[in-house]
Amino acid sequence: MNQLPKCPQCGSEYTYEDGILFVCPECAHEWTAESMQETIVEIKDANGNVLQEGDNVSVIKDLKVKGSSSSIKSGTKVKNIRLVPDSSDGHNIDCKIDGFGAMKLKSEFVKRL
Repeated sequence: MNQLPKCPQCGSEYTYEDGILFVCPECAHEWTAESMQETIVEIKDANGNVLQEGDNVSVIKDLKVKGSSSSIKSGTKVKNIRLVPDSSDGHNIDCKIDGFGAMKLKSEFVKRL
């Protein structure tokens, strides 16, 4: 069975083909296979290793959390990350951290395990 790509805009896995286009039913984004080749962006960790969806990473320095009195300590392990390459604020990793919940991190503050 041929695997269809995830939506490059929202990350939805429920895409379908419509002629030469791929369509996302969740955000209505349309794209071609050729445009996917151009938009592939490598996201690298602090050591220069290329990160991929589902990787496990470790935080390399203490990070203050907005709206919380506690911080994420250096060495905290984060499992099953999701990459967001077109993030405008530089936070290109979506993840869940035990004790904090859903977070966005910058790849420059993590290393791949």
